[in-house]
Amino acid sequence: MESWEVAAREGIRDLVARYNSYGDAGRIDQQVALFAPDAVLEIVGQPVCRGPEEIRSLFSSAMGSGAEIQLIRHHVSTHQIDFESRDQATGRSYFAVYTEAGLDHWGRYLDAYRVIDGAWRFGARKVEVEGQVAGGWAERTSARLASEG
Repeated sequence: MESWEVAAREGIRDLVARYNSYGDAGRIDQQVALFAPDAVLEIVGQPVCRGPEEIRSLFSSAMGSGAEIQLIRHHVSTHQIDFESRDQATGRSYFAVYTEAGLDHWGRYLDAYRVIDGAWRFGARKVEVEGQVAGGWAERTSARLASEG
């Protein structure tokens, strides 16, 4: 493995970690800044978001009033990264989300990454929820977002 690839892998891993930690902390502006200006975010079953304002709106809506949950933690595993070039890559990973009630939902991320102004950013992220706890935060949030849409 060449040194540029080691650095790129760490940059992409940091991008994915920041996405989840910023989201868990409600730091929406920092989370949105991780996306390219023309990025696409798709959560299967919800309208596709294009660009920072639509992505910000989705994140803000998902946060709701903030009173719904006291704790949310995203955990990512089995992160595979494949390079198309030195400044473009794709990735796949699994996620599990916990709230104060325990496991809430799980699935996988399918990503396209690219370098913008020297930093790795999401060009596209597809979120596939593969399972969720009945009556949990994800189920309630999906229903609320669908009714707002």
